[in-house]
Amino acid sequence: MQVLNRALRVIKTLSTSQRGMTLQQLHEELEIPIGSMHRVLAALTEERYVTRSPTNRRYFLGPAAAELVGISTAARGTLVTPPAPVLRAARESGETVFLTELIGLQTVCCALVEGHHPLRLFVRVGQEMPLHAAASARSILAYLPGEMVDTIFRERDLTAFTAGTLRTPDQVKEHLAQVRARGYDVCENELDENVWAVAAPVFSSTAHVVSSVTLAAAGNRMRDPIQRTRATEIVLRTARALSEELGHTGGFPALEEAAASAEESAATEASAAGVPASRRPGEG
Repeated sequence: MQVLNRALRVIKTLSTSQRGMTLQQLHEELEIPIGSMHRVLAALTEERYVTRSPTNRRYFLGPAAAELVGISTAARGTLVTPPAPVLRAARESGETVFLTELIGLQTVCCALVEGHHPLRLFVRVGQEMPLHAAASARSILAYLPGEMVDTIFRERDLTAFTAGTLRTPDQVKEHLAQVRARGYDVCENELDENVWAVAAPVFSSTAHVVSSVTLAAAGNRMRDPIQRTRATEIVLRTARALSEELGHTGGFPALEEAAASAEESAATEASAAGVPASRRPGEG
């Protein structure tokens, strides 16, 4: 019973630590002997309730624990409450919007708001997102140290979900460079056919990526470049709001470019519809 009690205390403590904890920190926080703590963590890691980062050696809540959250909330018919910026993004777009976090070496959906369309992407809280085939995962990986990315893909099979799925580590790393260059990622028919998604990273006060926000929609609703631009602007704006809540003060050039493009597209659309300039978005 003592071992079980200690394991549950570790899981509860890690669930409130977004940046993870070291063995020493857990030992001091829970007052569990180092040797005992090491054995508890080893058992929890083996069962995927805890993971350990290969770079900073910190322990994090693992995907098995996140899966339990997904199962319990689904059984009650409710979802983990998403942050306000995510709720606003879902209302504004009408599409499914969700948050993804890096938990150890897995990227896991931690909160979502479903779209209101009958045809929409199915994602659940606790679901693990494929690291090579999901924009939600790649927008996080793009900002991790290169050696960590190498470790992640060294012994990982890259499942081909569709004909458009990236199939080799080199292809993935080349794509991650493109994500960093533009500040967000787009996934089209790579994980699921006829699904379009755009994702952007969320940064902490220390400029480290901590999660991503993703908007996913049926591909036929996102064929119009104007719709894609607006969706991208919504995601980037949401990522900035979430980052600022965490104390990040860095610039967001990708958001500025997307907002300018969205405004230009809206003005063009309004002009084509014969709307007077004084009544166009962003003017007058």
